[in-house]
Amino acid sequence: MQQSTIENVQQDRVNRDGMAASSEHDGAAAPDLNRIPAPKADAAPQDLPPHVKLIEMGTAYWVSKVVYTAAKLNLADHLDGTPKSAAELAPLLGTHAPSLHRYMRTLAGLGLLTEGEAQRFSLTSLGAALKTGAPGSARSSILALGSPWLASAFDNIEHSLETGQAGFEKAWGMPVFDYLARHPEDASLFSETMVGFHGQEPPAVAEAYDFSGLRTVVDVGGATGNLLAAILTRHTGPHGILFDRPYVVADAPALLQKRGVADRVSIRSGDFFKNVPGGGDAYVLSHIIHDWNEDQCITILENCRKAMGPNSHLLLVEMVLPPGDEPHPGKMLDMVMLVVPGGQERTEAEYRELLGKAGFRLTRVIPTASAVSIVEAIPV
Repeated sequence: MQQSTIENVQQDRVNRDGMAASSEHDGAAAPDLNRIPAPKADAAPQDLPPHVKLIEMGTAYWVSKVVYTAAKLNLADHLDGTPKSAAELAPLLGTHAPSLHRYMRTLAGLGLLTEGEAQRFSLTSLGAALKTGAPGSARSSILALGSPWLASAFDNIEHSLETGQAGFEKAWGMPVFDYLARHPEDASLFSETMVGFHGQEPPAVAEAYDFSGLRTVVDVGGATGNLLAAILTRHTGPHGILFDRPYVVADAPALLQKRGVADRVSIRSGDFFKNVPGGGDAYVLSHIIHDWNEDQCITILENCRKAMGPNSHLLLVEMVLPPGDEPHPGKMLDMVMLVVPGGQERTEAEYRELLGKAGFRLTRVIPTASAVSIVEAIPV
């Protein structure tokens, strides 16, 4: 009798596992958050048969839930330094030891753990990245982006496709930023997540654009100041104004102090739908415009234009989508924007059109060493 599709998928994984058996788990690369997760870090999706590739895409949430649970259990912190068995860990985690063993065996198959003698498990380099406070904020990112409150937006993707409205609002009865304003713990976790999720972008932006001749850089919607700190660290001349909602900038002083730029930053709280601080030579909006619908974007941009001088520059830090079928992480992020805040990612032509409606002229798109580009514009 012909094998079932699931059996074919399982056999394909066995074959790939066998070919990769000589590789060390500790050498496994950290997962790319901009790619659809695959069950094996060493898989080559482009080499898979179409049906296998599709099924792995469709069941990727299995892996997501398994890794999310590891973050929620704080498993990596409990395993830091000393190998432990499921029986040793279960009382600490409040879990059923036999089930925990099966779960840890699965994590070992994903490359996060490795099993040693006496069924004791220890962290691989990949698993160690899940520890609290590890570089890149992977644990915070997984807890926020894999959380039920955020995942519920994708549960309502059909609603978004039918109406153009955010699935998050259908699930929770309010926009996502209103939800965060009412849930400060989730808001802090989300801010930390953005630092980790976009971790490569701030230094890349600071390197790609010459801020050295400017006096004041206004970071509009700059959250905790991660990008502004990177800019001021690389370019010692300018001062900065960090502008965002009060509950968002609450965590900014600690970050700016840690980065050594607190004395060069003025923190101001407010609502960019009402006004934006004046006096800036450059107005930076990093992943702001993609959060909102067109009318809201035009309001934000027009408020920036009112605050800007004739020689000021507007800098949008966004994933500018390439035309055609070319793969790009921004295309999947566009779906996140659709279902969560109700915004969108754009092509260069779409940014030019949007900026024109708000009284700007797009002057250039500057690539960086990360997935984002800098869309530069001037008031007209």
